[in-house]
Amino acid sequence: MAGVHWGSMILGLVLLLAESYHILAGSVITDNANPVVNEFSGVLLSCIITNPDGELRIEWKKLNAGTHLVYFENHLRGDLADRAEFRGGSIYIYNVTRKDTAVYRCEVVRKEKGYLGDVAVNLTVQVKPITPKCAVPKSVPVGKTAVLTCNEHEGYPPSTYTWYRNGDILPGDPKSNPKFLNSSYKIDSNTGTLRFSVISKLDIGEYYCVAENNAGHAKCEPQRMEVYDINIAAIIGGVLVVIIVLMIITIVIRLAYKRGYFAKKRPPKGYQASSKADDVDYVRSDPVDNEGDFRHKSSFVI
Repeated sequence: MAGVHWGSMILGLVLLLAESYHILAGSVITDNANPVVNEFSGVLLSCIITNPDGELRIEWKKLNAGTHLVYFENHLRGDLADRAEFRGGSIYIYNVTRKDTAVYRCEVVRKEKGYLGDVAVNLTVQVKPITPKCAVPKSVPVGKTAVLTCNEHEGYPPSTYTWYRNGDILPGDPKSNPKFLNSSYKIDSNTGTLRFSVISKLDIGEYYCVAENNAGHAKCEPQRMEVYDINIAAIIGGVLVVIIVLMIITIVIRLAYKRGYFAKKRPPKGYQASSKADDVDYVRSDPVDNEGDFRHKSSFVI
């Protein structure tokens, strides 16, 4: 037991000496390593130098898809030059945007004694959701499936979604609220999808969706969904009408064929096309002439 006690005392003494060394030698720390702020607000990227002995050179770098100098040679650089200021080692940004989300590193060097230390600050900029796009079917037949969608892609962190009907929030489990006890729906709060597996007239109403994250919320305009009965008698009647019309058309066409309305016209019987050759003249005889006439009109020399 005594050995364990002495070992604990020695370990505590070593840690105390190490801490005293860092204080005397100087170090680089931050009082907020993970600041989280809303877009268009202000934020301080903290860099604290303990025991700042001698002349110091301070640099800030933005580590986001590469390394970019933010503060170098006593001047702010890049897009922070006009909307930030240097405050004794730290940087205050007046109007943060979503593009400022990144890891920033403060590096400190003593010009005479060399490298002192560095510290990283991970900045997260939250973005309020914009008005989500909602799709609600105008009318759905009883017993069918209905899908309502809601989404937006500007908010950060990504939005979660809540659906409302006639101003009442739809619970995740419809059995938990008497108003929705007979509804058969499922809600995906991450994608904003509201799906009715078997819709009924109890689901008629005005629906809208709210997108929300830590930075704020936004909603779409209400849209009404109607649910109607399927008229089986009307469907059967329509099919019968179509069948009757097709039968009448068929009968009319058959009668027209029988009466010859669609028969092709033939040339008169006995008609023959002329076979007269080019550049040949023929003497046309009178139709009453016959072979006897030919012998009578001809003369032969014996």
